[in-house]
Amino acid sequence: MTSDRLRAWARSWRFLAAEAGASAVSTGFFMGFLLLVPLMLLTGGIFVLPEAARLLRRWAERARVRIGSFRGTTIPGPRSQEPADRTIDARLRFAFSRQTGRELGWLTLHALPTLLVTLVCIVLPLGALNSLLVPGYWFLVPEDDPIGAPYPVTSWGLAATMPLVAVAYAVLAWFLIPAAARAVTGVSARLLTPDRRSELRARVDSLTLSRAAALDAHGAELRRIERDLHDGAQNRLVSVVMMMGLAERAFETGGDGLPQLRSAQAAATEALAGLRRTVHDIYPPILDELGLEGALASLAGRSVVPCTLAVDGIGRVPAALESATYFLVAEALNNVNKYSAASAVRVRVAVDGPQLVVEVEDDGRGGAVERPGGGLAGMRRRVEAFEGRMTVVSPEGGPTNVRAELACGS
Repeated sequence: MTSDRLRAWARSWRFLAAEAGASAVSTGFFMGFLLLVPLMLLTGGIFVLPEAARLLRRWAERARVRIGSFRGTTIPGPRSQEPADRTIDARLRFAFSRQTGRELGWLTLHALPTLLVTLVCIVLPLGALNSLLVPGYWFLVPEDDPIGAPYPVTSWGLAATMPLVAVAYAVLAWFLIPAAARAVTGVSARLLTPDRRSELRARVDSLTLSRAAALDAHGAELRRIERDLHDGAQNRLVSVVMMMGLAERAFETGGDGLPQLRSAQAAATEALAGLRRTVHDIYPPILDELGLEGALASLAGRSVVPCTLAVDGIGRVPAALESATYFLVAEALNNVNKYSAASAVRVRVAVDGPQLVVEVEDDGRGGAVERPGGGLAGMRRRVEAFEGRMTVVSPEGGPTNVRAELACGS
């Protein structure tokens, strides 16, 4: 029991030590906001604010991951990390949203107040260790500049009391550090979790956008199928008809129509292969043959970058959700194989309450950017069609983490 408490205490101290660095960054970020506001008022540069809010949203998302990892839970974030509509009006609404206000409140507390708390918690154990060692070296210090923590040590009598100071520091650190870690993570989790009103408003906006995205995707899919059928199977079937006609004419005139029949057979085979490819892009047959877990295992096995797959208790989910999950993983692995320069990739698919979670993480060079019309944008459209959300964390130098959460009941 004591060893467990000691490990928990050490974990809290390590977290606070790391959080001190994050708080220093938040302090710089907060000071930047304070400078940005009067600058905007003087120059009329209010349109810079959405970019600052976007950076704040990303920094807050990192904090959710960091704090959730310490607490052993997932800190839910807003449904949308950035405004899907890039118009000035939408970006300003994003900058002045309730969620941005909550994140700004978190930043205010995470700046200097959290920095001071974490620094005190870091120094306490070090102070206890130093106080314990003072009797062994106080006499080596010049008399005109004695050790002064917490009081000047100028005699053996005063030096003999320093172990008592060390005990006081140690007791204070033993109780204060876990409490401080709980307080810091608790307040941060509360402020970083969207309130119900913001979440409902974001849900309405998300449903509106996802409905439009689903309609656009449906129209684009129909056009793609029509194009594939017209340019592929239809042309080959026309060739089959023509070759069969030539073969028929050859047989009627006593000629050899066998070459035309063979050509017709080859064209029919190509048309059938084209139809199979078209059907595969609509709903992969491998899902019916092997199920979602088997289909994902097939994708992982074909990945150029060595892939580790973890599928946890997904059971049976709606066919449309299976198809979306399959294509999400396929596109993510395609991006990893093409652009990441990674040596390993990990895919995790699991059910978390009412959501199906898809997570793909590689150890590549990072720097993935979502661009209109790109693979990540297409993945986001698929996710939003299922009332889901997707986050991409890809700092320069890696690693890259793509996480999608889809409603199982969709």
